[in-house]
Amino acid sequence: MIEAVIFDMDGLLIDSEPFWQEAEITTFAKVGLHLTEQDCTKTMGLRLDEVVEFWYRYQSWNHYSKKEIEDAIKTRYLELVRERGEAKTGVMEILRFMQTQNIPMAIASSSYMELIECVVERLDIGPYLTVLCSAEHEPYGKPNPSVYLSAADKLGVSRLKCLVFEDSFRGLLAAKAAEMKCVCVPDSSLAGDPRLSIADKVIPTLAHFDVALWSELNT
Repeated sequence: MIEAVIFDMDGLLIDSEPFWQEAEITTFAKVGLHLTEQDCTKTMGLRLDEVVEFWYRYQSWNHYSKKEIEDAIKTRYLELVRERGEAKTGVMEILRFMQTQNIPMAIASSSYMELIECVVERLDIGPYLTVLCSAEHEPYGKPNPSVYLSAADKLGVSRLKCLVFEDSFRGLLAAKAAEMKCVCVPDSSLAGDPRLSIADKVIPTLAHFDVALWSELNT
């Protein structure tokens, strides 16, 4: 039986991938790295420091440290969330459903805690969540399972009784490496990707989660 639910955040609870793309494209342009939206999908699901390191290895730069670039991306992302952040389709409904089932819920995200807290405040979903976990505090980000294992530990629930909702392939890998059930709600860039077959279920939006699927996952 499922005793806890853990949500990824970016791209799942909030349509934040466009915010990350805008922040990354604008900031990396300052160091002569001109990315496209498609380029940005290559690092989807990574921690921000890992994103910066990825592109630094691709094309190093001078004048700005990696930390300065990281901070600039983070600052712009926060601005965009506060200005335009909205819950994705089905978010409030699934949170309310899990609440009626007395299921404790957590966020386990690659984003820094400051960013998680900003999104939770913007969407006004704090009352539904028992635990917030950031890969910022883990040795490695996703696809390493550590942030999911930490969330389960803080929830006081066996990893084998946790259900994860993810939108990225790296996140899906992390959830399965943690031996958790996982429902994938894939980003549009992953539509039809055969790698998603490792998920326990793939649905187009959180609004497609219903009582029948809940019962199926509990068997």
